[in-house]
Amino acid sequence: MSNVLLCQSDELAPGCTKKVLNEQVGDICVYNLEGTFYATADTCTHATASLAEGDIEDDLITCPVHWGQFDIRTGQAVTAPCVRHLRTYRVIVTDGGVFADIESQSVEAAAAADSPV
Repeated sequence: MSNVLLCQSDELAPGCTKKVLNEQVGDICVYNLEGTFYATADTCTHATASLAEGDIEDDLITCPVHWGQFDIRTGQAVTAPCVRHLRTYRVIVTDGGVFADIESQSVEAAAAADSPV
């Protein structure tokens, strides 16, 4: 397991995002959805834009450039012009730290990939 510290759990309020610079996998966006933390690639798959600068609506992040949306939990592109899904990361919260396992996708993304169409 290769864990990257994203933030301290008390550092990111519910409904907020944070961009974390990472040279190994590219920048990561961490989200706090009502006390549950998620992490995805920070760059929109449609346009070169930081999703940390976007708006959260329910469980969706809206790209600040062309307003396409992604499901934060699964990384799935849900509105045009976005069609390619985001890379997600499994999040581990321990001892007040929020970490991303950069070798594993989120549990929600894995479940979505396994479910029949």
